[in-house]
Amino acid sequence: MLMVRAIVRPEKVDAVLESLMAEGFPAVTRMNVSGRGRQRGIKIGDIIYDEIPKELLIIVVPNTEKDMVIKAVMTAARTGDKGAFGDGKIF
Repeated sequence: MLMVRAIVRPEKVDAVLESLMAEGFPAVTRMNVSGRGRQRGIKIGDIIYDEIPKELLIIVVPNTEKDMVIKAVMTAARTGDKGAFGDGKIF
């Protein structure tokens, strides 16, 4: 068994959960988290938002099904065709 942890944008969580459900993985633990990535937050005007809200999804799967779960998360969480900074990470 493996634990897959995915940090995704809050607006993408529903799409990721639907994708996982469609692939046969309904069991997910979901937590609100905040943090920053390589871009070190966001600057809007004179205001710097140092920590950005995200969602942490934890999925425990058999070793043989990890690639299917990772693909489902990546496809649903990606912004645009190639993705963007802030789309998240999968561990």
